[in-house]
Amino acid sequence: MSQPVAPSIEYRRFVPADANLLAEFLSTGDWPYFSGGTPDAAQVRAAVAAGRYDSDQTRSFWIVTSAGVAGLIRLFDLTDDTPLFELRIRAADRGAGLGTRAVRWLTGYLFTEFPGIRRIEGTTRVDNHAMRRTFRSCGYVKESHWRQAWPGRDGTIHDAVGYAILRTDWETGTITRLDWNDEPGNSSAPGTGAQPTP
Repeated sequence: MSQPVAPSIEYRRFVPADANLLAEFLSTGDWPYFSGGTPDAAQVRAAVAAGRYDSDQTRSFWIVTSAGVAGLIRLFDLTDDTPLFELRIRAADRGAGLGTRAVRWLTGYLFTEFPGIRRIEGTTRVDNHAMRRTFRSCGYVKESHWRQAWPGRDGTIHDAVGYAILRTDWETGTITRLDWNDEPGNSSAPGTGAQPTP
């Protein structure tokens, strides 16, 4: 039995002339794990004009398959040694592995294009299990957990989690694990109900 062929992907640099395309993409999409929800077209055009998607600090890329635009990558804080990224995959294209391929691509792009970068970070909502699997499969390690830090569209406040990859790990193909219980005398795992010592 033959295996399904993964769709070909092109990562095309966003330019300000794409403002109307971006406005349509974002304002008509469903983005359940983004705290801002679905922006309206005018908000998107204003953000493009303000340099949110293309500037000295930011670069964005369309994820394009043979069927058309499937997603968007936004890389930001590019003058820092620890940039961050935002990834959106169109609802119709989710579950096909495009997110994992995009994170692998952007990781290689950033470490290759910017020699001064030491690490790359990304943040998501605690219940965004697909994105969390993507982070792990791409060599990112969970480094942060913020309680009640991510407002949902319905007013619910969710936990947020942060992941990162080190240049040294990317270069060697290894993963440096974190010791979450590194305090002397602390043998309790997070979330076990252990009470602080008065």
